[in-house]
Amino acid sequence: MVEPGEIEHGRRAGWRRWLERRRPELSAGRAWLAGRMPEASLLISLLIVAGGIWLFLEIADEMREGELRHFDRTLLLAFRDAAGQPLGPAWLAEAMRDVTALGGTTVLTFITLAAAGYLELAGIRRAAVFLLVAIGGGVALGFALKAGFERPRPDLVTAEARVFSASFPSAHSMLSAIVYLTLGMLLARVQPRRRLRLYLIGLAILLTLAVGVSRVYLGVHWPSDVLAGWALGASWAMLCWAVVLWLQRKGEVEQPGEASPPD
Repeated sequence: MVEPGEIEHGRRAGWRRWLERRRPELSAGRAWLAGRMPEASLLISLLIVAGGIWLFLEIADEMREGELRHFDRTLLLAFRDAAGQPLGPAWLAEAMRDVTALGGTTVLTFITLAAAGYLELAGIRRAAVFLLVAIGGGVALGFALKAGFERPRPDLVTAEARVFSASFPSAHSMLSAIVYLTLGMLLARVQPRRRLRLYLIGLAILLTLAVGVSRVYLGVHWPSDVLAGWALGASWAMLCWAVVLWLQRKGEVEQPGEASPPD
């Protein structure tokens, strides 16, 4: 009588023999997939760019027609109690001010220059130059759009932070998406370890979302301002991602784990 353990051992041995026979085809398949990954990543990036631009234009159109008034009022007031004060203890409002500062121009400029300096010192000079150009262009676009729409700030609640410009799109949300997502994806692109790449991109997404939520919580932006800022900022970041993939294939930007030749 054949024991169950012997049957299982025979199955495993047969599976190993099958893998050995198919090893050349499996290796060829992995090589084919690896060769197609840049094209797939580029296509996905461009699709996200198109989707984000479409979403921004839809929000802008609905905002100008007044279709988002109910949505904005409902969600903005959801962060306030019956007395019109921000939900939660007093320390939460202070913490939200700290979070919203992460999307301010001063902090984002410092972080961008610090990241560019790191890339320069690490010998990834062309990536550092691309980073400065990409983020600088996104910042210029954000302020130009804000000046063009000139949407008034929310007047339903008392603002918990000082503001100096128009409301649409949220500059904090858009610029944090541009800076953090561009930084996260560019730094991830020049990192050879997959776990580190995932960590950088996940941290960039978390910071972007936190800044946007803080703007609504503090009553300085309508929710649609934040959504529009996220959509356009993410589109710009993904466009930069697609461009850096293309430049890396041309050899204009360093590949993961590669450094620029010394001067």
